[in-house]
Amino acid sequence: QVHLVESGGGSVQAGGSLRLSCAASGSGFSLNGVGWYRQAPGKQRELVATITRGGIINYADSVKGRFTISRDNAKNTVYLQMNNLKPEDTAVYYCNDLRFPQIGGQGTQVTVSS
Repeated sequence: QVHLVESGGGSVQAGGSLRLSCAASGSGFSLNGVGWYRQAPGKQRELVATITRGGIINYADSVKGRFTISRDNAKNTVYLQMNNLKPEDTAVYYCNDLRFPQIGGQGTQVTVSS
């Protein structure tokens, strides 16, 4: 069964950087468009960024200029480079295949301290 695996989370101070990865687990499945989402305690899940298979990108206003989504189709992996992190970026970050949204992962925790 195919699922996605997020990695790269951790704890950083404000202003720091992290790079998250989203890879498909399960042979023969190629990632389609992918979305990165996040959910902070007590808040609804919010969309952070999306990238199509062809590289069309969109960002939430809250992360524009700080986060960069990219993909390496040869590695079947999507990345989220997060710079100038703020305490309000603290959340569990998830990725989902946009064509098959039931295909997602368990998330990776990002904690930003002030």
